[in-house]
This record gives sequence, C-alpha cells and structure tokens, in this order.
Amino acid sequence: MTGGSQKTAVTAEMVANGDRAALARAITLMESRRPDHREAARSLLQELMPRTGQAVRIGITGVPGVGKSTTIDTLGSMLTEKGHKVAVLAVDPSSTRTGGAILGDKTRMARLATDPNAFIRPSPSSGTLGGVAAKTRETMLLCEAAGFDVILVETVGVGQSETAVADLTDFFLVLMLPGAGDELQGIKKGILELADLIAVNKADDAGVKAKAAAAEYKAALHILAPASPTWTPPVLTVSGLTGQGLDELWTKVLDHRKRLEATGELASKRRAQDTKWMWALVHERLYERLYHDPALRQRVPEIERAIADGTLSPDAGASEIVRLLGI
Repeated sequence: MTGGSQKTAVTAEMVANGDRAALARAITLMESRRPDHREAARSLLQELMPRTGQAVRIGITGVPGVGKSTTIDTLGSMLTEKGHKVAVLAVDPSSTRTGGAILGDKTRMARLATDPNAFIRPSPSSGTLGGVAAKTRETMLLCEAAGFDVILVETVGVGQSETAVADLTDFFLVLMLPGAGDELQGIKKGILELADLIAVNKADDAGVKAKAAAAEYKAALHILAPASPTWTPPVLTVSGLTGQGLDELWTKVLDHRKRLEATGELASKRRAQDTKWMWALVHERLYERLYHDPALRQRVPEIERAIADGTLSPDAGASEIVRLLGI
C-alpha cells in the first residue's frame, strides 16, 4: 500500500524485506494525522499483521539517572552480537510538549545508533499517552514485520507511562539504583507489582550497596502476589556500563517466555493487550474529534465559560459534549 505522496510511499513487501528507509517511512505514515495517510497506514498494517508476533517484547523502566539508556545500549549490542535484530522504541508522554528528540535518543545509545542490526525510534510527538502508546504498538508491529526479533520499549516518562509500557510488552524489566535512600520506593509507585525482573544497576562501582539493595527487593517481593503463577520475579545485580549480569538477565527473559508459552499465558496476555490497544485508539480518535470538529471547537469554549461562570454544572457540560459527539 502507498501513502498520499511519493515521500511516504511504502509497500508491505518493502517493509517485510527489511528496507530500513521503508520502515522509517511506514512509521511516519502511521503517525500522520492526514485521513488519506491513516487509511493507507491501516491497510499497510493489516497486510503486515501475519508477519508480526514472533519477537521478544521487553519493557524497561527506572527512575531518572538509573542508567536505562546505557543499559539498553549495552544489552542491545550484546544481543546483536548474538545474531539478533534489535529495535528500541520509547514511550514518552513529555514529548507532547517537546516534540521528541530523535537525535537525543541516538546520542544516548551511541553503539546501537551505528549498528546495522539495530533500529532506534522515539515516541510520536503529539497525542494523549494512550495515543502515544498505541502508536508505539503500531511501530513495534512494523519492526517485527521488518524482521526485528527483539523489541526494547523504554519508558522515559514517569507514572502512567510505566503501565502503558507494561501493557505493550511480554516482559517488564525494572531498573533500580543501589543505595538510593528509600530502597523500597518502587512499592509506593506500584512499579514492583508490574515487574517480571528487578535489576539493581551500577553494580560495577557500588557492588556492596547493589547487593544490599537486591536483598531488600527480594524481601519486598515476597509480600506481593506474582502476576503469573508460573513465574516469581527474580532480582539481579547488573552493570549497564560493563555488561555485568546482562547475560543472566537475557537468560531469565527467555526462561520467562518459555514458561508463559507453555501455559498459554503469553497468548492470553497478548490478546488482552490487543483489546486495550483498541480502546486506546478509540479514546485517541474521540479526543481528536473533540478538538478538530468545527462545530465542537466552537461550542466547547462556550461550555467551558459557562462552567467557569457557575451557570452550568460540570456534569451538565460533560453531557452536552457527549451529545455533540453523537455518542
């Protein structure tokens, strides 16, 4: 299928053959808001769907400064050396304000940026978090269709973006700092409940603190119910800088996949994610209609003013907007 211009023209065959320029154009097509581009994108993705679903999908999160980019760069490089093709994607709700940073993403992962068997792509530069996550999912499927067999999805935002990435992937890796003060901060945010593995990073220069932190997290995990009856999240110490522990981490990822495939949990998890993806797209399209429909754009500010003036209740205002949407 083709887009609306020569610049965006791309076929499913080109993507499936591993044409990197075609893959980049296909992703740009998916992110476009033009109606003709959207129709072409839907058709393209539908044609490529049979080629998707075989990759190992890993979500990665951690507080700022934990070393996510360095760890992804080292882990990804290790995997390409093993013969894998690695795609790195990002979910970043803050990019709705900054417009993203393609150059920045590639600068942070210097080795992968020049690796012919790696592909780096930031999140879209606009939309709600649900929309950003949905576009990231479409990008992930395009990368799979292009032959990438390991997808690393990084959350570079905070809060809800962690749940969004967990809902995109099969395996959720949480990176923690050694000696960060409150070692159990993750429990407060609910991050540990999402984790399939906790890796205490920077073990190369904080070995004792890293081991102590790992022991704290192991104890904490005992009081949490695991997401899967067949998998208890392990805790490792690693170094994203030197690569220490990353081989063991990858072995755990494969072990997790093997177990969940055997029980049917992986297929069930992905079906549930597909449903969430659909609703994310529904929310995104309603949001877009709300802000781009001419009649709505004229009426919504009037409703907002009436609520601000106290002449209309928020409930009545919401009902009026829903009525205008024709729902």
